[in-house]
Amino acid sequence: MSQERSTAHRQELQRSWRGWLAVLCAAGSMFASRAVGAQDDVAGKVRALTEAMSRVEAQLQESQRQLDEMRRQLSELQGGKTTEANRAAADGSQEAGEDAAKLAAQVEELRERQAMQETQIAVHDQAKVESASKYPVKLSGLVLMSGFVNTRGVDMPATPTLAVAGAGSTGATARQTILGVDLRGPHVFGAESHGDVRVDFDGSTPVGTGYGGGYGVDLLRLRTAHASLDWEHTEAFFALDRPITSANWPDSLTAVAEPPLAWSGNLWSWNPQFGVTQDLGWGGVSRLRAQAAVVDVGDAPYTSSLVVLGGATQIESTAEASRWPGAEARIAMLGGSAENGVQVGVGGLYAPHRSIGGTRFDSWAGTMDVKLPLPAHMALSGAFYRGQALGGLGGGAYKDYVYRVYEGRPYFRALDDVGGWGQWKQKVSERLEFNEAVGIDNVPAGELEPYAGTTTSVFQNITRNRTAMGNVIYSPSAYLLFSLEYRRISSSAVNLGTTESDVIGVGAGYKF
Repeated sequence: MSQERSTAHRQELQRSWRGWLAVLCAAGSMFASRAVGAQDDVAGKVRALTEAMSRVEAQLQESQRQLDEMRRQLSELQGGKTTEANRAAADGSQEAGEDAAKLAAQVEELRERQAMQETQIAVHDQAKVESASKYPVKLSGLVLMSGFVNTRGVDMPATPTLAVAGAGSTGATARQTILGVDLRGPHVFGAESHGDVRVDFDGSTPVGTGYGGGYGVDLLRLRTAHASLDWEHTEAFFALDRPITSANWPDSLTAVAEPPLAWSGNLWSWNPQFGVTQDLGWGGVSRLRAQAAVVDVGDAPYTSSLVVLGGATQIESTAEASRWPGAEARIAMLGGSAENGVQVGVGGLYAPHRSIGGTRFDSWAGTMDVKLPLPAHMALSGAFYRGQALGGLGGGAYKDYVYRVYEGRPYFRALDDVGGWGQWKQKVSERLEFNEAVGIDNVPAGELEPYAGTTTSVFQNITRNRTAMGNVIYSPSAYLLFSLEYRRISSSAVNLGTTESDVIGVGAGYKF
């Protein structure tokens, strides 16, 4: 019995030792696997470090090689060798010099623009004159001295628009000086009110004094006047200005009293108008502008001097005698800013007239104007028209109609007219610009021939007037302006052929 108990006890101890041995084996295996994993992790890190050191060593070797190459090239440059490396280095230096020059030019342009803006801000911030109503009034203007050389005869020596037979002329004038008053009034019906008036000294010269001596009497001339109420997208205005169908005009400093392409395709003359402008926009940006106005169209220079029917003279203008105002309208597509964006507009004008003896005729015109910005600070602009009796707007070869008297009875013919102008502007910087322009106004010669004669006025015989122009305008500051301009005027008459004159002008102005 004791032997059996002893045998059972041994078997139980053996099973217990076998269990603990299995546990120890499992633990040993686990520790061994962890040790192997740790060894593998360490080995991976060692390999990564070894590879990183290899890459650094390779980079150091490459850097050393580049340094040695640079030393060799420097040695060749110092020794005067003309190797391919020298040429490459020279090309690199040239490119670097060109880049530096471009950068310097851009910096200089920015400085010029900043200086211009600072002077303009100074002008804006200066003290304003106050009126009796206590609303601000600002005085402004342009003191302009201009000199001229005309190689052949012209209609007006200082401000020529027509070439005529005769000798040339040379002189200088300050009569194109402009004085202006700008007004800002109260808010009315939710709109801002403002106005302005401009005058110059190019009025009529007293008979017998001559152009050079006419600086004492009848010089002051009303140029333009504006008064308007401005809402956010709407403007109601009164204006003594060019027609709304002539939105653009050529740039000139020596031809201010009359534009450089006046009577050569630029409808410019100043007439009283009352109208409305409406801007339509999408997304806060104006895209469409519509304008409409009534206008009192004046007579052409030649028409207003007619004396017929035994000395009877018509005191009122032919438009006033009709007792009906004229009407004009324009619609334009806008792109970008109002000053530098694209503008394309079409318009029309109609005005009835009644002349001496009850003869009636109509002024009418269809117009198109364009303003197109180009790369490199350039721009194209211009206008074109087709119509009838446009002398009161600055076209029609100085006349609305021609006439003759036969057996005491006047015979009239309203003249058709077609013309236009175009300008190319290059604005090199804020201070320097170049302008080239050409314009033409043409009345059919066949309509003039039955009324032309050797004793009739030169204005009645003119059928075509052309002008080509080029100028440079330099503004060293916001106040000073200098210009040199060349124009060639070609005027054709039905009975005298074509007369030409070269016009060279210089101008110096001070803005205030």
